[in-house]
Amino acid sequence: MAVYTTIDDPSAYFKVQLYTGDGNTGRSITFDDTDTDMQPDMLWIKRRDATEGHVLFDAVRSADARLQPNNTGAEGDRPNIVYSFNSDGFSISEAGIDNASNNDGGTYVAWAWKAGTSFTNDASATSIGSIDSSGSASSDAGFSIVSWTGNDSDATIKHGLSTAPQIYILKNRADAADWRVAQTVAGNIMTGGNGYYMELNDTKGSTNPGSAVTWGSTPTAPTSSVFTVGSHNSHNGNGDSFIAYCWHSVQGFSKIGGYTGNGNVDGSFVYTGFRPAFIMIKQHDADGTDWTILDNKRPAENPADQWIAPNTNAAEVANDTTALSADLLSNGFKLRGSASDGTNGSSDDFIYMAFAEAPFVNSNGVPCNAR
Repeated sequence: MAVYTTIDDPSAYFKVQLYTGDGNTGRSITFDDTDTDMQPDMLWIKRRDATEGHVLFDAVRSADARLQPNNTGAEGDRPNIVYSFNSDGFSISEAGIDNASNNDGGTYVAWAWKAGTSFTNDASATSIGSIDSSGSASSDAGFSIVSWTGNDSDATIKHGLSTAPQIYILKNRADAADWRVAQTVAGNIMTGGNGYYMELNDTKGSTNPGSAVTWGSTPTAPTSSVFTVGSHNSHNGNGDSFIAYCWHSVQGFSKIGGYTGNGNVDGSFVYTGFRPAFIMIKQHDADGTDWTILDNKRPAENPADQWIAPNTNAAEVANDTTALSADLLSNGFKLRGSASDGTNGSSDDFIYMAFAEAPFVNSNGVPCNAR
């Protein structure tokens, strides 16, 4: 019998949670699905109804260390936004800095990932990588969080997975610097020129860095054990602390890939092998379009037409059926926007990363339903 998935219950590794703020200190948010409990290792929160910045926390850096995907700012100590990761949720406090997590009456979405197994790599002892790293990784879920200290030169860094990541997003924690995005799904884009990159906090498409070397002085794609960075402050500044979030596709649970838009409400269909819970999309062959996040809770029925742009602090855009929307199906997603600004422009090339609500067919051969 064909193996359709290695993860029958995606909620053990990824969850989407909606909640309304109450402004109270010490509030605990429990994931409201009825499946497996999950203590998050990475938590990304956005206020939906107001112009407020994204906030991102992880267990490797600590629950009170804030990064913001929508800007270049350094890491900040913000204990009154999120202060703990719990066995099936997280705790927030007061309204949070800039009303980022619990403003009274504010509406929020949280996306949470599980990595799980801590690692510390002494590169000189293990001969894996050229500089030391540490973090948390799950080969089952194809996700790792990696921390290291930069040395302003070519360096290889252990990522903790058993398969080469297809996308990784990294940030200089100490300085104001762009979020660098590496992706291998668009041909040899990482190894072309001086190593093409994208930026999570920007509308740039795939960019040739010119004289700077992003993924090594000889641009190098990741392997099953390490990824490579070059000598630049944004991705390996000397003495600075860095964090990277790494993913690869896992059958029936996650998919990192690409597609070409057709500019039509009868849009491109993208096969994932599961019913998506979360999709993040970006045009990569040209500048000027936002990153776009859709999920299965906003709203709970098709089309998914309430989108959030990670590169801005803008509020959620709701009921946008002509531009950025998609049907979330049992085995993938179908674009429904006809506009050329973000997810389905005619002949435009896009990358995406998606995580499952349910596998198309579970390990016992039982198919899931469309929503």
